[in-house]
Amino acid sequence: MSLPTPAPDRTAVVTGASSGIGAEIARELVRRGHGVTLVARSAGKLQALAEELGSTGVRAEVLPADLADRGARADLLGRINDLGLTPDLLINNAGLSTLGPVAKADPQAEMNMIEVDVVTVADLCTRFLPGMVARGRGGVLNVASTAAFQPLPGQAGYGGCKAFVLSYTRSLGGELKGTGVSATALCPGPVDTGFGEAAGFAKEDAEAALPSFMWESAEAVARVGIEALDKGRPVAIPGQANRVAAMFAHLTPKALLVPILASRHPGLR
Repeated sequence: MSLPTPAPDRTAVVTGASSGIGAEIARELVRRGHGVTLVARSAGKLQALAEELGSTGVRAEVLPADLADRGARADLLGRINDLGLTPDLLINNAGLSTLGPVAKADPQAEMNMIEVDVVTVADLCTRFLPGMVARGRGGVLNVASTAAFQPLPGQAGYGGCKAFVLSYTRSLGGELKGTGVSATALCPGPVDTGFGEAAGFAKEDAEAALPSFMWESAEAVARVGIEALDKGRPVAIPGQANRVAAMFAHLTPKALLVPILASRHPGLR
């Protein structure tokens, strides 16, 4: 399995492309010659990135959209087709987290997180995959997290969302075998992108909870994800330390693991 051949009328759709991992995935795809369609709420940031990428001679389109809005998601494929573009790749990177115990959570914030982290992934896959399968080419990269391999007290909803993304993507891979389309779950550990601060972490708390050798750059995460999609791998975990930690968390009895995680999570202090 390899990525589809780039062409002027083909595009890679990258959600959550305005910054962090999404922006770096767009850059990695452009380096490989793929045109990109950048999707996020922030039109200004998307336009700045599109101008940067377009200077390389590769096509970069901007489609501002609030992916928490089901109507906006339903319109996305049609907007891409109206540009004369065929989406060969779908990168579901948009995501967010809440922080703290569920008993003190804001229900609206929790449901918004699930809408973006879970429902958006399933919605866009359901809309984009039929065309890819019909054409016999394509790929989906769903961005999960190493949180998918373990319970996460202090971010219970986020951990559950990413567990869904991992399981869902593995299942997609089984369904897509032999179609010419692949699905990969990218599961990064800690990445300094501003994601944690948006969730409510103090940066020093996140750095204290997770040792420095586990942190990866957004550029490295993007490279690992696209390489895995290119090679048809079902799961990609950037960084040896994160791969070991994910395996440890997966195999450790949860009766032992959960109290340890709860005692260390900044959101429960």
